Amino acid sequence: MIYFDNSATTKTDSTVLSTYQSVSENYFANPSSLHQLGEQSQQLLTRSRKQIAQIMNVSEGEIYFTSGGTEGDNLAIKGTAIEKMNRGRHVITASTEHPAVIKSLEQLEMLGWDVTYLPVDKEGKINIDELENAIKKETVLVSLMAVNSETGSLQPLKEVGELLEQYPSIHFHVDAVQAIGKIDLDLNNSRIDMAVFSGHKFHAPKGTGFIYVKAGRKIASLMSGGGQEDTLRSGTENVPGSVALAKAVRLLMEKKTENIKKLIDIKNLIIDYLSALEKVTVFTPTESAPHIICFGIKNIRGEVVVHALERKDIYISTTSACSSKKKDKLHSVAEMGYTKNEAESAVRISLSHHNTEQEVDIFKRAFDEVHLRLQLIE
Repeated sequence: MIYFDNSATTKTDSTVLSTYQSVSENYFANPSSLHQLGEQSQQLLTRSRKQIAQIMNVSEGEIYFTSGGTEGDNLAIKGTAIEKMNRGRHVITASTEHPAVIKSLEQLEMLGWDVTYLPVDKEGKINIDELENAIKKETVLVSLMAVNSETGSLQPLKEVGELLEQYPSIHFHVDAVQAIGKIDLDLNNSRIDMAVFSGHKFHAPKGTGFIYVKAGRKIASLMSGGGQEDTLRSGTENVPGSVALAKAVRLLMEKKTENIKKLIDIKNLIIDYLSALEKVTVFTPTESAPHIICFGIKNIRGEVVVHALERKDIYISTTSACSSKKKDKLHSVAEMGYTKNEAESAVRISLSHHNTEQEVDIFKRAFDEVHLRLQLIE
């Protein structure tokens, strides 16, 4: 079996899973309990938060545990909206964002908020001048995805941050779910106010994640209750998940440079191969994340390719589409200027550092057969 669908989810690392099980068995008490067992759980939680903060080069008080990317994006967007609703009700985002962002903004629109969806170019990037022109007196939030989960496109976060230095009251939220361990993301020295991360994208258990909220930036809680996570996210803490998450972050970042080089080498092998094939279009731009390759076979729907490779025990995915009331389509490939047919052909290979060049060789042989057969069908 060859698993090339790591942007959808990764397999939990065996040592991370072992940590999760050990903590579940031995530190099961509620961290809010006053007794010694509760205190032991609380200490583990504190240690995990501190470890993640140190690795990310931020302060311990800027890290909050969540259940993953969707919760983090909802918290950043709606939390900002509630906190700053008396100052303004305008948000700026890109037309190619993840559904967790788009759907959150649609909900705000239903409540009377104004949302500007910036277009992207052929590289999948917004234009900085268009962003500046979109800013109003009522703008309270700019929300952008660091790495597009469908195409691997990179948003110009540094340039956006430099622009927003002129607008200190505007919150800058980054969906960094596909970014950690793949691109440089220096939170401490950036204009980014909130960044969202999801554990199952880097070999941690599903249902784990964290959000960075810059010190001094206030967002409202969406979960009212016992006041956990410094009142930002009430609810009994997932101690084993958070400890396992911290371990996965450490393992990921310890070999970040080595892993990125490996991903780039494998990605280039696949792109060079695909680019030489007749009627195959590579949609992923040259400047992109090291682990995502988006491509399509002319006039062949993406799901047909996915299932053809699945029969050969190779697992890729179609790209995820999201919708908005303001647009007929929000599929990233279509938003980048490709035709409807091209967008419908799009599939995605997404890599992990666990993938190998040997797997690429197997994929190439399998795809040769699939490509030839589908051309005959066409």
